[in-house]
Amino acid sequence: MARLTIVEARPAGNLSVELLFSDNTRKIIDVGAFIRKHPHPQYNKYLNEEEFNKFTIDDGNIVWGEDWDIIFPIEDLHLGKIS
Repeated sequence: MARLTIVEARPAGNLSVELLFSDNTRKIIDVGAFIRKHPHPQYNKYLNEEEFNKFTIDDGNIVWGEDWDIIFPIEDLHLGKIS
């Protein structure tokens, strides 16, 4: 079985992202809810939409920040549930 990856990510507004996975599943994930629920100096800057939208896809996963300030398990993103 092929490894599950994110092949496309784009802003979906209100600190959410729309993700396309390698199995052609699409999900919209509200990352802002996670950041507000788990305040941390490392995360707080991503409450700014401009900073939030600077995410990248690295090795098949979506990450925020040069040092991967925020990253989630790909399986959780695929299920649409991050915690």
